[in-house]
Amino acid sequence: MEQTMQSGQPKKRPVLGILGGLGPAASCYLYQMIIDHTPAQRDQDHIDLVISSRASTPDRTAFIVGQSTEDPFDVMEQDGISLVRYGATVLAIPCNTAHYFYDRLAAALPVPVLNMPRLTVAQAKAGGCRKLGILATDGTLLAETYQLSCREAGIGWAVPSPEAQRGVMTVIYEQIKKGRRADMALFNAAADDLRAQGCDRAVLGCTELSLVKRDEHLGPFFIDSTEVLCRQAMLACGVTPVGFDEF
Repeated sequence: MEQTMQSGQPKKRPVLGILGGLGPAASCYLYQMIIDHTPAQRDQDHIDLVISSRASTPDRTAFIVGQSTEDPFDVMEQDGISLVRYGATVLAIPCNTAHYFYDRLAAALPVPVLNMPRLTVAQAKAGGCRKLGILATDGTLLAETYQLSCREAGIGWAVPSPEAQRGVMTVIYEQIKKGRRADMALFNAAADDLRAQGCDRAVLGCTELSLVKRDEHLGPFFIDSTEVLCRQAMLACGVTPVGFDEF
């Protein structure tokens, strides 16, 4: 992964900007995942990256569902601009719900911003998925972030029943965000509901749920949006990841 020379000058290395803190554990997990899947023999083989972890960013779901008037966009835009000024040439946002603001943010920034939901749905389709179950926050479901991506990709989708979705929100907000292990009875009830609706895969469409896969060793029914984002961020920075299971 040596940098090539052009006109006698070293080729400028890409720099990944992680717009994080949404929540902090998910941002940390993405960074560790990038390190773990880089074929590095020395420090210089790793990706150059900068991280913003503004945990005080207003809650995305609360704003989307109308429980809060605090708009997270201004904070996200400010941090995105700061990352670019610090040298970021491509941005990744390890928060699915925050992609409600994706179009505005991408238009406001002069560098590419990876779209985690669209990339994840594309990966699911490439893997043969015909109907994707969506495990995500109420905000992501209300914004139809994944539903729209599924329609664009030409595959079906389903969401958990209201009761099962309440369980998903409990896992995300009352357990993972508080540093606790997931109640797998609640999680599995939502997954079983999606299977009963004919889904052949389910997306972990909240980065907190990616931590459930890490801790509970979930099976191939689940496609992890954080893993997809990690792969695509590494490829965007010119590094081919190693060690991932096939989707």
